[in-house]
Order: sequence, then structure tokens, then C-alpha cells
Amino acid sequence: MTIKVDLGFDGSGGPALVDLEELLATRLLVQGNSGSGKSHLLRRLLEGSAGHVQQIVIDPEGDFVTLAGPHGHVAIEAVDYAVPEITHFARRCREHRTSVVLSLEGLEMEGQMRCAAAFLAGLFDAPREHWFPALVVVDEAQIFAPSAGAEVSEEVRRASLGAMTNLMSRGRKRGLAGIIATQRLAKLSKNVAAEASNFLMGRTFLDIDMARAADLLGMERRQAETIRDLARGTFLGLGPAISRRPVVLKIGAVETSARSSSPVLVPLPDAPSPDMRQFLFAGMEDAAPAPAPTPAPRRPAAATVLEELARLPVATPEDEPAEPVDPEPVMVSALTAIATDEDAAGKTTAVLFQDFQVRCRMLGLRQPPLDLAGFTRRLAAARAGIFEGLDSEWAPALEAGRKVPDDMLGAFLLIARAASENRPCPSDQELALVYGTSSLGRARRVLS
Repeated sequence: MTIKVDLGFDGSGGPALVDLEELLATRLLVQGNSGSGKSHLLRRLLEGSAGHVQQIVIDPEGDFVTLAGPHGHVAIEAVDYAVPEITHFARRCREHRTSVVLSLEGLEMEGQMRCAAAFLAGLFDAPREHWFPALVVVDEAQIFAPSAGAEVSEEVRRASLGAMTNLMSRGRKRGLAGIIATQRLAKLSKNVAAEASNFLMGRTFLDIDMARAADLLGMERRQAETIRDLARGTFLGLGPAISRRPVVLKIGAVETSARSSSPVLVPLPDAPSPDMRQFLFAGMEDAAPAPAPTPAPRRPAAATVLEELARLPVATPEDEPAEPVDPEPVMVSALTAIATDEDAAGKTTAVLFQDFQVRCRMLGLRQPPLDLAGFTRRLAAARAGIFEGLDSEWAPALEAGRKVPDDMLGAFLLIARAASENRPCPSDQELALVYGTSSLGRARRVLS
């Protein structure tokens, strides 16, 4: 069954139709500066296809929640829910084929990216029996798939970018058709933008964005200037779901409206200035007085501070806490904590040595009796599961290991421990973990 969605009018005055089935298979990218009509275009597309396909909208500004009334979308305010609940909503909306608007309004950028990543992951990980066709519309996609490092943590940026890449590159087999809109192509990840086969390019002014838009539309660079002259609500379209050649589309009217709108000039009040002053200061007598500012504390003179310091009792060796008689248990406890810490594998030995010293102090050992070289060998033994007996039963193995580079000592001792306990040779995965790498090939080279 072929379903055509009417977006408005083409350059010749005829209907501008989009093949919905083709769109589900080939995805769509919409680009245009703020005020060019991107949200209006998305609303027209959503309204025209609402009765034919499930729709899922990720809405950073909360503009599309008005679809909930006439078209039956379920509006979810992400600010009211935890991230695991957002993922649960995504799975349920795929199961029940419910059209949803996920409003991210009220969240800061990192919160928006975290929620969007969790929601897209929930859609993507749905079981195979729930892979029904759905349009997944992401407005302001440059927030969730930035081309460069955003002002958020690296973990959140990678999660959001990975979820968007999955949507555009692998979502088709799961029935998910990505429709992404962005203000600037230069701010959007190329790996995400490159997966779209249909394009609707609106007005833009920067040369780099016009050049990228012209390249995607198959236009010559000298023709890119026409993109700057497009009227609001007018787009250049190309793609298997739109047209095999670039066409001009004028987007038609919509039934619903956004909660926010473009600023409109309204007449200023014509009341005389004295009257306005009276309005501004009305009720000031009843207002609670502002609290008096707290005076800044006076800075004591240097001589006074020196006198107070001189009166303090001098610490004597008897006043200091005595170190444990045997520091070995303290060091074993600190080494065990480091060796079992999953994050420690990616840290340098110098950083782990500082961590070791801090842990020893927290356990009451003021000065660990190990330098960096001694710690390196003890850490290698700890990663091999050897914490005690280094001066007795494991002394021959350590002596033999002196010919081995320090970074390979852990793997050497792991093999020695397996031989001593009559166990099979450690796997490549175990050797890689002790060596501090995720590459099995590198572990095999260490073994050779």
C-alpha cells in the first residue's frame, strides 16, 4: 500500500507529496536556520501521517506536546521521571505501538542528552516481535549528535551520539525511521547526517552550511547561494521519498500549534509616565524589607595570628599516633582494593601509586615502605592474585621475573601461579586483563 503525505505545494503549484513507505526505508534530514520553518514542516509531516504509522518525537523544547489532543499522542515530561523509567516507557511504546512525544523541556543539556540516549536505547533494544514501523522524529538533532565535543561529560556525549548513530544507521531493520532536524549541518555529526537519503534544506546563511547543503542536494557550489534566498517555510527537497531531482516545496498550513511561538510586536501601553511610576511602586510599603547585608568578617592582623600560633602546644613524638607494628596487612588491603577496581586497569602506574599512598594513610599507615619501583612489582603480583608470601614461597618466581620487563611481570606471575597450583594456563583474556589492555593480540605478543 502506497501512502502519500501532502506537505503543501511544489514550485509549479502542484501538491508536494512524500512517499511514506519510502520514507520509512530511507530516513530524512531537515536543515534550516532558526525561524526557517523546520518545526512547522515536522508538524505538517506528523499531522499528515498520524493515522498511518506510529510516531515517536524527541522534543527538546516541548513544542510538539500539543499533538496529544487531536492526534492521541502520549506526552511524557522527562523532567518528572528517572532515566530507567524513560527507558521503560520506550520499550512499552514499541510494544503497544503508541505514538509518544518525549518532552525534554526543563532539563539542562546534559540531562536532555542522557534522557534521549536512554529513550533511543529502549526503542532500539526492543524484542524482535515488537519491531513495528515507526517514525522517530528528533528536533534540534545537533544537541544529541554534536560534531565536536559538547560542554557535557564525555560519557554522556558518547552515549547520546551512539544512540543517534544507531537510530540512523541500524534502525531501519528494527522498523525505526529516523527524521532529524538541525539548525546547522556543521554542528551535526557527519556519521549521523550521512545515513539520510532524503533531504529538505531550508534557509541558511553561513557559507559552510550552504556548501554542505548544496553537496547533499547534488547542486553546484555556485547554485548554493539560492539557499540563502529561500523564504520562510520554503525548502529544497531531494530523495527517493520526495523527488529524484531537487524541487522547491512550500509547506502548507497545520492544524495544531506549538506552545511557544515567534515573537510578535504588540503596541506599547499609552499611559503617561507618572501613572506608570505609580504602578511600578504600588505595594512597596507592604513588601518585606530586604535583609541587612551580613558584614564581612574582619581580617585579623598578622601579628595577632602569629601570637595565637605561638600559644598552640607543640606536637611531640608521643602525641602522634603510632604506626601499625606490621604495615604488611595495610599494604595488602590497599593493593587488593586497587587490583579489584575495574577502573584501575586504564590508569598509569604513577597515578595508582598515589592512590596506594592515600589508601595506606586512610588505613593508618603514615608512610608506606615502598617506592615507585617496589610498588610496581607489588602491583604486578597483586594483579596476578599474589598478595602475601613474596619474601618466602614466591621469592624464586620474583627472582626469575627480574629478567622480565615490569609491565609484563604480572602476566609472568599469573602463569607461574597457574603452574604452582596445577591449573590450566591462563587464557588470553586473563593475560590481557593483567597486562592492562583489552587487545587479545597484544596479550598473545606478551605471552610469546
